[in-house]
Parts: sequence; C-alpha cells; structure tokens
Amino acid sequence: QEYLDFRKERSRMLLSRRNQLLLEFSFWNEPLPRQGPNIYELRHYKLKPGTMIEWGNNWARAIKYRQENQEAVGGFFSQIGELYVVHHLWAYKDLQSREETRNAAWRKRGWDENVYYT
Repeated sequence: QEYLDFRKERSRMLLSRRNQLLLEFSFWNEPLPRQGPNIYELRHYKLKPGTMIEWGNNWARAIKYRQENQEAVGGFFSQIGELYVVHHLWAYKDLQSREETRNAAWRKRGWDENVYYT
C-alpha cells in the first residue's frame, strides 16, 4: 500500500516521462561515485542518423582534454528508445569550477578542432 501511495503522489509531480536503454562509450571513464557535494550537468545531443561512429571517434580524441579535473563522469549513447542520442554527465565542485574548467578546455590546442566536428 505504501508503494501504491507513493506512485500516486509521484504522478502528481511528473509532466512527462520517457525511457532509454543506454550503453557507455568505451573511451569514457567508468562512472564512479564522487566525493561531494557536487553539481552535476547532464548534456544530451541528437546526432544526424549515420554519424554515431564519426562522432564517437572525434569525442574519443576530445575527451582527453577534459580529464585533468576528473569532471567527466560518463558518456552514453541510446540503444533502445530514441536513437542517435548521446548523453554526457559531468561533475563540478561548484559553478565557478564549471566555468573555469570549460574555459580551460577551450585554451587547449586540439580541443576546438575535435569539438568542431561533433
């Protein structure tokens, strides 16, 4: 009964819901628990059909530029559900750390070239 009450209450809070089965990119770090507190950023991108391999090859090179602060939590792609969708999960100590880390990546030679093609 407690679970049924929870589901009823939860349904009042949801506007929409969809599911995806995701696989992890092999070139990304293994998602591990983080010491916190952290701010997590989930980014998702819809790719043009047929470009997943090309996109993955470019990101396999690009992710090397974002490993210094261990902010890259995981990278995933859709296997079931909406296809050609990729997700990045990033962890930052705070918003200032996010801004500094992202700006530092753009100053690294090679980051812009790899990201351009994605």
